[in-house]
Amino acid sequence: MSAEVISHTHGGGPGRVERYQERLADAAKAYERDRYRDALKLLKPLAEALPGASAVRELYGLTLYRLGRWDGAIRELEAFRALERDDYDQHPTLADCYRAKKRWKQVEELWEELRQASPSAELVAEGRIVAAGALADRGKLAEAIELLEKARTDNKRPRPHHLRLWYATADLYERAGETPRARDLFQRIFAADPDLYDTADRLRSIR
Repeated sequence: MSAEVISHTHGGGPGRVERYQERLADAAKAYERDRYRDALKLLKPLAEALPGASAVRELYGLTLYRLGRWDGAIRELEAFRALERDDYDQHPTLADCYRAKKRWKQVEELWEELRQASPSAELVAEGRIVAAGALADRGKLAEAIELLEKARTDNKRPRPHHLRLWYATADLYERAGETPRARDLFQRIFAADPDLYDTADRLRSIR
C-alpha cells in the first residue's frame, strides 16, 4: 500500500490532519488483522472527506476487494490509479476485480500496462496469474497455460512469487488433463513449501 501521509492540502488544518492520519492508521491496523468491516467503517468517511488522498483510496479499495465488493473496489482503485499514475502496485488487484465482473478488456489492458512497465518480478507474476485466470475463465486453457509458461519454472531457489506461479500453472495443467505435468509442479511446490495452499491435498488427489 502507498506510504503517503495525509497532507494539509488533503485534510485542512493541523488538528484535522492529525485526526485523519490517526483514523487511517487505525484502519490500516484493522485491515492487517483481517478486520475488514472495522476498516471499512473508518475508511468510508475518510474517502468522502479526502477524495484526493491516494493512501485512503488505495486502502479503501483493498478493503472493499477483500469483502468481495467489486464495483466499489474498482471505483476506489481506479481513483488511486488516477492519482498515482506511476504506481502499479494495485494493478493485479484491480485486474482481479474486473475479472470477477467478467470485464475481460480491462483485465487485458491492465496486464499489458503492467507487463510493459515491469515494476518488479513479484508484481508482474501476480498480474500474469490474474491475466491467465481470466483466459481460463473463458475456457482458453491453452492460452492461459502458455501465458504462465512464459515465466521461468526452473528456479533452483524459488521465491514466493515463483511458487504462486507454479501453483497456478499446475492447477491449469490438471484442468487441461495434463496430469503428469501437474503432478511434477505440485511436487516441486511441496518440496519448497509443503504448507502452501492445498498443495499436499492436490498431490494426494492426482491419479
